[in-house]
Amino acid sequence: QGEMAVKEKEEWNTGEGIMKWQKCFDCGQEFHGAVKLALGWACWKTYLGRPHTDGKRCNAIGILGNALCPSRPEEALPVLEANL
Repeated sequence: QGEMAVKEKEEWNTGEGIMKWQKCFDCGQEFHGAVKLALGWACWKTYLGRPHTDGKRCNAIGILGNALCPSRPEEALPVLEANL
């Protein structure tokens, strides 16, 4: 588990790993609007097949829920609740 944390920390600014769905590798700006929503869905579809206890799968559903919040709060609530 410690090795996973180190690897995720190393991936933070490389454009790899879970952060690639939330933030631009080139400029560091967080995605927003339609791009954030599209990437939220893509992230969820990427990690959906993993076990329910997998950390990246849990992060992916959170990323999707947060992407849904601004424009589709009624759809975001059950997604975020599923992540509890």
